[in-house]
Amino acid sequence: MELTLLGTGAPAGLPRPDCPCAACAAALGADARAATALLLDGALLLDLTPGAAFAAARAGRSLTGVRQVLLSHPHDGPAVEVPAGVPQPGRVPDRQELTLLTGHRVRAVAMDAPGTGYAVTGPAGQRLLYLPPGGAPAGLAEPAEPYDMVLADVTGRPDALAKLRAVGAVGPTTDVVAVHLDHDVPPGPELGRRLAAAGARAVPDGATLSVGAYEDVPDVPRRTLVLGGARSGKSVEAERRLEAFPDVLYVATGGSRNGDTEWSVRVAAHRERRPGSWQTVETCDLVPLLAREGPPVLVDCLSLWLTDAMDSVGAWDDAVWAERGEKALRERVRELTEAVRSSRRTVVAVSNEVGSGIVPATASGRRYRDELGRLNAGFAEQCEQVLLVVAGQAVVLRG
Repeated sequence: MELTLLGTGAPAGLPRPDCPCAACAAALGADARAATALLLDGALLLDLTPGAAFAAARAGRSLTGVRQVLLSHPHDGPAVEVPAGVPQPGRVPDRQELTLLTGHRVRAVAMDAPGTGYAVTGPAGQRLLYLPPGGAPAGLAEPAEPYDMVLADVTGRPDALAKLRAVGAVGPTTDVVAVHLDHDVPPGPELGRRLAAAGARAVPDGATLSVGAYEDVPDVPRRTLVLGGARSGKSVEAERRLEAFPDVLYVATGGSRNGDTEWSVRVAAHRERRPGSWQTVETCDLVPLLAREGPPVLVDCLSLWLTDAMDSVGAWDDAVWAERGEKALRERVRELTEAVRSSRRTVVAVSNEVGSGIVPATASGRRYRDELGRLNAGFAEQCEQVLLVVAGQAVVLRG
């Protein structure tokens, strides 16, 4: 099956008309996107958008051979003119199937939001799934056969991708293409980096893809360290890297701190951000956890793990530190970095970067700063990707 993307943007397009935001201002040239519309083998058009005929012409295609036009979501705004010779658009009722004379089979997929998804099987058996903006499949059956290609609102509904992965509809070789891209996505290379972390990619308007032929699926790093200062957005960045995956294990190393109201507010904010399918465990015993097989792990954070480790070895007492504490802490850090290196799970860890600020006034503060720097360096050495988050912006240090 040959697929031409006549547009890859949100229903209002990118940039949005008369929008002064930074993302719209940067959406020029190849980064400008018309509303998403898909042309399959020149015979099936999924979503009819303004200027579809001109978009097809720019991509070297024609709509004269279109035999069926299907809409995936309610279209707001003025009525779209149907080009001459193109059939009137319609929708397939949920869970029903349509067979075209061209040999394509189209099954309507029920969604959890207004709209209809379409699972298309080509004459040669290639399988494609197209989801409308802001929607995720409802009532997925388990297990499912992997699609060759999935086109979905990856940035707006990453949980849709997680649901598909949970039942096997998205596998390691599924080509996931992000569509319905709106002005809340970061411009330029940052969009590609975020999508790659979810195992997805974006393509420019007018691109033609062969369903089932693409093999260079983005590799999701198995080990990632996210560094940053206080309130820099490092935890949000770490969570974003796993929100398109099901059954993530969130490891909180800070405990509950009973009686600390401010800490309770912080914990509640983190929990509210996390997808409901994630599990949470509060522990600093990371080594056996990393040694076990299981779903992806998000550790938040290493700096609190270090506080617990220094407490346990008596690192705050100068005499204990000199006698045995320093050696014991080095051994704990070594065990942790070795566990990360040998772990078969996908691991994303968060840690504070405190060495660039004011020199602590106390000896214990300086000791903690130094040991955290050593821990971060040792952990980063075992990671395929290392990020530094500054003012909410992720800077790639490795990977």
